[in-house]
Amino acid sequence: MATLRDIKASISSMDSTRQITRTMEMVATAKIKKAQERIESARPYALAMMEVLENVARFVTGVSHPLLELHPERRRIVAIAITSDRGMCGAFNSNILRLTEEIIGRETEAGVEVALISVGKKAVSYFRYRGVEPMATYRDISDKPTFADARSIAEHVIEAYTAGEIDGVEIVFNRFKSVAEQRPEIHELLPVAKAVVEVDDAGVDPITPEYIFEPDAKSVLERLLPTYVETLIYRALMESAAAEQGARRTAMKSATDNANEMVTTLTRSYNRARQASITNEIAEIVGGAAALEDA
Repeated sequence: MATLRDIKASISSMDSTRQITRTMEMVATAKIKKAQERIESARPYALAMMEVLENVARFVTGVSHPLLELHPERRRIVAIAITSDRGMCGAFNSNILRLTEEIIGRETEAGVEVALISVGKKAVSYFRYRGVEPMATYRDISDKPTFADARSIAEHVIEAYTAGEIDGVEIVFNRFKSVAEQRPEIHELLPVAKAVVEVDDAGVDPITPEYIFEPDAKSVLERLLPTYVETLIYRALMESAAAEQGARRTAMKSATDNANEMVTTLTRSYNRARQASITNEIAEIVGGAAALEDA
């Protein structure tokens, strides 16, 4: 049976844990707002990129680009796993690792080799522990990703896909839906879906704005497609950054609530043990006094 000193030490330890988790919850809450602002500022850029691609596609006959070509045989693909650099965020990282493992298992069964690009220390350490060495690793960018980071990741896959070294690219990340909900998703990054550049003119006003392309529309499209891929990766990085803070806030709030409950339970146990100790002491005093009177 635990002594009063043991129970008091447990209460003190749990109270310290509660202060830490509460502080981390408040920090995550503050960071969520900044992450949301970054996503909201990037969304118009992504939508504008889609619009520009559609407008350029109107003036390009028979769109053809290496990033649009579907390779006849699927031999090797790349999976980009985006995790966090820090833990204590619930199932945030484990969901991404599980989905990545599913991709590896599915493609391996089909005879397809899977190469990895690991973003975040958690993905790097996990796959190296499993004996899988990623083709590229990125650390210390999960909290505040930049477009330069997205461009660096995109260079690996764009060059390899254009050269025919890989036949597909899938990106796995957590989408930020709300502070309380983060959804892990898998998106096919390459080849770029033809629907992005194929335009349906049905019901469109025949009066279209005039564009002047320099040097020509096809060259502009060739430059826009890699930028489009970079934009998708950048948006995935920002979605993951916001989702990480939301997951950490939820996890720390749950930990704080559990700590509060444990402190309450331990305090009751301490009070009961203290009351029992006092009762025993009183009983011993009364018993000793009665023995003295009988003597």
